[in-house]
Amino acid sequence: MDNIRSILNKFLNFLAAVSFAAMVILTCWQVFTRYILQNPSAWSEELVGYLFAWMALLGASVVTGERGHMNIPILVEKMGENAKKFFLILAEVIAFVFSAVILVYGGLQITVLAMGQLTSSLGVAIGVFYIVLPLCGVLNMIYTALNIVDICNGKGV
Repeated sequence: MDNIRSILNKFLNFLAAVSFAAMVILTCWQVFTRYILQNPSAWSEELVGYLFAWMALLGASVVTGERGHMNIPILVEKMGENAKKFFLILAEVIAFVFSAVILVYGGLQITVLAMGQLTSSLGVAIGVFYIVLPLCGVLNMIYTALNIVDICNGKGV
């Protein structure tokens, strides 16, 4: 299980690095075209916005894999081992269901719906950029399943 997690983490960290580098380069390009050439680049501004959204959602998947999502552990920490395990698993199941329903199902619906609309500057179907929603949903589901296995095996309880 740790091998799957390691491969996913490396892949997502690579995507985040590439996305961040592209955003830096594109933002520098925007500054250059706006202030030096006096002809702002609209397409790069739009692409930076979409890359930022992708980076944020993929980063949220990494956080899910690290079990770093928001929680208030004060009550759970005072419980016994079995109750603690139960609530940790319950939190992962809720995250799994959220990912399945909202990100995967809802993300697929909005992606298909948005395939008929084009971005204003890039001329690309908006659904191409929305595909990150179901992708992150699947990644979150994989991570939550791995987290449940870890909790059941006593890791991180």
